Amino acid sequence: MKGWWGRILRVDLTNNKVWVQEYSPDVAQLFIGGRGLAAKILWDEAKGVDPLGPDNKLIFAAGPFNGLPTPSGGKLVVAAKSPLTGGYGDGNLGTMATVHLRKAGYDAIVVEGQAKKPVYLYIENDNVSILSADGLWGLDTFETERKLKEIHGKNVGILSIGPGGENLVRYAVVMSQEGRAAGRPGMGAVMGSKKLKAVVIRGTKEIPVADKKKLMELSKEAYDKIQSSPAYGFWHRQGTMAAVEWTNENSALPTCNFKDGTFEFARSIDGYTMEGMKVKQRGCPYCNMPCGNVVLDAEGGESELDYENVALLGSNLGIGKLNEVSVLNRLADMYGLDTISLGVSISFVMEAVERGLLKEGPTFGDFKGARQLVEDIAHRRGELGNFAAEGVMRMAQKLGDDSFAMHAKGLEVSGYNSYIYPAMALAFATSSIGAHHKEAWVIAWEIGSAPIEGEQTKKVEYKITYDPEKAAKVIELQRLRGGLFEMLTACRLPWVEVGLSLDYYPKLLEAITGVKYTWDDLYKAADRVYALIRAYWIREFNGEWDRKKDYPPKRWFIEGLKSGKYKGMHLEEDKYDALLSEYYKLRGWDERGIPKKETLKELSLEDVVPELEKVTKLE
Repeated sequence: MKGWWGRILRVDLTNNKVWVQEYSPDVAQLFIGGRGLAAKILWDEAKGVDPLGPDNKLIFAAGPFNGLPTPSGGKLVVAAKSPLTGGYGDGNLGTMATVHLRKAGYDAIVVEGQAKKPVYLYIENDNVSILSADGLWGLDTFETERKLKEIHGKNVGILSIGPGGENLVRYAVVMSQEGRAAGRPGMGAVMGSKKLKAVVIRGTKEIPVADKKKLMELSKEAYDKIQSSPAYGFWHRQGTMAAVEWTNENSALPTCNFKDGTFEFARSIDGYTMEGMKVKQRGCPYCNMPCGNVVLDAEGGESELDYENVALLGSNLGIGKLNEVSVLNRLADMYGLDTISLGVSISFVMEAVERGLLKEGPTFGDFKGARQLVEDIAHRRGELGNFAAEGVMRMAQKLGDDSFAMHAKGLEVSGYNSYIYPAMALAFATSSIGAHHKEAWVIAWEIGSAPIEGEQTKKVEYKITYDPEKAAKVIELQRLRGGLFEMLTACRLPWVEVGLSLDYYPKLLEAITGVKYTWDDLYKAADRVYALIRAYWIREFNGEWDRKKDYPPKRWFIEGLKSGKYKGMHLEEDKYDALLSEYYKLRGWDERGIPKKETLKELSLEDVVPELEKVTKLE
């Protein structure tokens, strides 16, 4: 094969074994890589497993774009059965580890079993060692990476967990490069359950490519297009932080546990404030439009900001000082906690205190209380820290009140408050990992403006509609953002933010692999992965599945916005339900949200049919 190695590094920590598995060109071409390869492995090998038990598989999966000069192609997918949701879980991060993994001669690493004592994995091309991590266990992710670079040199890729993963916080993430995180649904906890502190990779091989000359020509052209985009200058200044002003203007900024969509101190935490504080900028490998804006926080530490962590740890907690929000963000990165789920879990605690459901805990606007709770969550310290480490779904179940629990399928909602945005609510509810914006950031299309200079406060005549085209648009974006980009594995931002033509991606893929994919082929591959992931959820829930699992949080139906031009407005359940039916129809799924037999067969997933029929009846 060209473009793929066709090799997976397998690691069994229980038996201290390492070996290489070859996989077929058919699997490579059908699932492409990244999320596609990870979903296939989990379906085949992680049936009915305890997410925090030795039989779960922790997968680090690259795609054909990785390790090569492709636009923002420095991403890596981390996947496992989720300890937060009980279903399929993954996330991607930009890291030198993906470059070194591919140059070491592998498309993925699959870790199974459980070490008796803390270990880390050291990979140098074909030489792979499982080494003691006794001296690293307990360190934060910043200290861990620095120490490992002192030992193995700077020219390595490192993935690690902090105390959050070690203590099995259900939304712990895998970290790299002091600010890059992956695996919102608890991939760091899975890594911690295996006593795997870190993975260190050095690769020096040349990746086999079908047409190197064509690859270089297309890459240069694409990189030039990115930097010549009219939106590039503003993007370089603010990155995703521009969304603070835009979401606030459009009543979509999460405020005080999503009670409202506008925040009185939004200006104090927005992209312009960040610009004045910025001390440096970081980017992922092979990226020429870096979005990692680093500021000095209130304690003098360096904190890498983006919109999601500022929205969920800032306005969502009622905290209006960016230097204080930055402290919470830095601590989350150091301890290896997902900033989104962390922010929503703390805001749930704050509202529970406000409602009298909890006797003690921080309240909205309480930076010191929030900071202390971050520490307690990471170390599962005290009753409240242990409680909040479980995530919103389990906290709501314990309190017996889910009316203000902001999650879908157990994953906390990210930074777009969707009281009046049914397409975005549908995107959250049908995301393959739970309530995440990454797979279908449809809200800009739905509003009719975007968070770029001159458009943030653009006056648009917005009306809530539930047109069937909204379901079609969500699927179109899921095919691209949650399908194509996650399989390649590459960042979506060159296309989304500076308008790089999508046509570059199949051309680059053909130059790398020699396989000519039409857009129909790529959409089918994306649909294949979505159907397989949905099948995984249904199997892991023993067929106990209904359409309510594809609903957004109750709050968006039962309450209205508290202020602003859309005050009092909210989603209507019956109209949302009709939109969900349209989504199912377009996907070829039944009214429960289960793929039909015919759909599975059309997507070359015939082997999935008998497995699903063991737990539920298929149409």
